[in-house]
Amino acid sequence: MASNIKLAEAPESYSGPGFQATSFDKIIGLARANSLWPLPFATSCCGIEFMATMGSHYDLARFGSERPSFSPRQADMLLVAGTIAKKMGPILKQVYLQMAEPRWVIAIGACASSGGIFDTYSVLQGIDRIIPVDVYVPGCPPRPEQILEGVIQVQELAKNESLRRRNTEEYQKLLNSYSIQ
Repeated sequence: MASNIKLAEAPESYSGPGFQATSFDKIIGLARANSLWPLPFATSCCGIEFMATMGSHYDLARFGSERPSFSPRQADMLLVAGTIAKKMGPILKQVYLQMAEPRWVIAIGACASSGGIFDTYSVLQGIDRIIPVDVYVPGCPPRPEQILEGVIQVQELAKNESLRRRNTEEYQKLLNSYSIQ
């Protein structure tokens, strides 16, 4: 009987009898992509959808995110779900800065992406005003399938990222634009 289980594909390599060789970037990328540790930063209704994504029906653990971390120092994927008030902005930035490199950010829902329906003085109009965002998940609130798609996109980023990208001048300029050293 054929199995529907999809295994992580081995990176391109040279192989022969008794050996297989590939680049270090590809092996590290494969490991990073399949062992992302999410840090949920959920404030409202999008947080409920994220909880459903972690449940048994959608099972985020299938994608290598088995262990949600509630400590920024032990996480590498920040999932910001919900409305972020301007007063929470500095805390969100502090959480981001406490995460170890490499780190990725997903803005879940309309509020985290653009302030949503709350176009007021007290709501941050998108978290990309204070921290860099890698993937935006649209919706109000987005379905768990959409959140899973966002995680899969982060996996692709992690898998294909060069080990030296975060040391480049371009990446440093990006961080400097957010006043991050």
